[in-house]
Amino acid sequence: MRIEMDPLLHAWSFFRRRKFQQCSDLCSQLLKKAPGDQESDSEYTVFQAAWCLKIRALTEMVYVDEIDVDQEGIAEMMLDENAIAQVARPGTSLKLPGTSQGGGPSQAVRPLTQTGRPLTGFVRPSTQSGRPGTMEQAIKTPRTANTARPMTSASGRYVRLGTASLLTNPDGPFLNVAKLNLNNYAQKPKLAKALFEYIFHHENDVKNAIDLAAYATQHAQFKDWWWKVQIGKCYYRLGLYREAETQFKSALKQQDMVDTVLYLAKVYSRLDQPLTALNVFKQGLDRFPAEVSLLCGIARIYEEMNNISVAAEYYKEVLKQDNTHVEAIACIGSNHFYSDQPEIALRFYRRLLQMGVYNCQLFNNLALCCFYAQQYDMILSSFERALSLAENEEETADVWYNLGHIAVGIGDTSLAFQCFKLALANNNDHAEAYNNLAVLEMQKGRIEQARVFLQTASSLAPHMYEPHFNIAVLSDKVGDLQRSYLAAQKSEVAFPEHVDTQQLIMQLKQHFARL
Repeated sequence: MRIEMDPLLHAWSFFRRRKFQQCSDLCSQLLKKAPGDQESDSEYTVFQAAWCLKIRALTEMVYVDEIDVDQEGIAEMMLDENAIAQVARPGTSLKLPGTSQGGGPSQAVRPLTQTGRPLTGFVRPSTQSGRPGTMEQAIKTPRTANTARPMTSASGRYVRLGTASLLTNPDGPFLNVAKLNLNNYAQKPKLAKALFEYIFHHENDVKNAIDLAAYATQHAQFKDWWWKVQIGKCYYRLGLYREAETQFKSALKQQDMVDTVLYLAKVYSRLDQPLTALNVFKQGLDRFPAEVSLLCGIARIYEEMNNISVAAEYYKEVLKQDNTHVEAIACIGSNHFYSDQPEIALRFYRRLLQMGVYNCQLFNNLALCCFYAQQYDMILSSFERALSLAENEEETADVWYNLGHIAVGIGDTSLAFQCFKLALANNNDHAEAYNNLAVLEMQKGRIEQARVFLQTASSLAPHMYEPHFNIAVLSDKVGDLQRSYLAAQKSEVAFPEHVDTQQLIMQLKQHFARL
């Protein structure tokens, strides 16, 4: 005799095991039947329960955590109406990250992104983008870790997520949100919360979502903190940051929650007020001591402000609470590597390998640490593994570029030349490879070829000081002093503390004074 499980309980079992498609299909079968009688121990019918479970399953299929995923498009950055001060004081703005004296490695050791921030050990949303100063720079700057193309709008991702309703239901969306009486649903709190998340995440209909949240807040007599957080999320998605700030603060007065603190700090970061965001995080730590997400948020802001030493201290605090935190391990390892401590960095990257992180970037970093720590037996095998794990041409180009560095280090210039050529074959916009190829060409005496490579590198990456400085040196050697002076000035703008650039500019000024 075979015992059949209750269909609704079976669907709930699928949901708990994160088999959302099977859960949705089973709920659809239940919904095709006539609405059943109300359960004796519940205020809802089986039909309503299946309906609620289905919209929760559909939401979970496309759910994206709003706290961490935050990508600014070109429109949001260049047409920002929330700018408070065009020229911020040093150390108070994310737009001028290099102004803060963090005591970390200089730009000559630790490379910078296009927006002037040091390369982090962990790719997060917006770590590669920052806040460019010109439209041309915004177009060139990659928005994500997976593509070099800029995102035209932050709403682009949400629009694509909104079309998921057509994929989950071939006959069309499960609910016609425009025809729902949101006021009636707002009076049923359990159904209303599930419906809000469906509208917000699955349908991406922020207007109806905020209407439902407003009705539900009124029904709860403005005493439910959860609805205030949801209204704040809607305002944030619409770009109304001050209104979102008000809602999050009101929610925190009613209920202390870590997520609300993170949302509020995220609002201040978008408003380019990192010091206020730090205060919010530290007030959150007073209420939630040693909370990992708050410590990590503080470390991220210090890292974005180029205060590397303080950021490393907070990442160490994160590891004291959670010794498997991948971001903290990667960032501390990167900091040790650029601080001329490759042996210690190697320990951190080996820890990531033991934890099961297995990707191209990790093996690439392991190989570099092995080289600079003089553990030569592991270098080539790690690079081979990195090449085999590369998921796209950009990753392959980076591995070949680093192999070229190894070849330069051992004095094999012909191998280095081939590696840099292979890097450009995989990624034709690799400015660092162009710059290093130009240096090799200069050593061979091919002045014109070197000049072409350097000009290409400087146009692809105007934030790098090396191509400008190399152009200045090359032009000075061939007697083109005017071009040398202009290039040296660009190098000084990119890296004001570079001593060689300052000396070259002084020599050129003395030469011009004698004319």
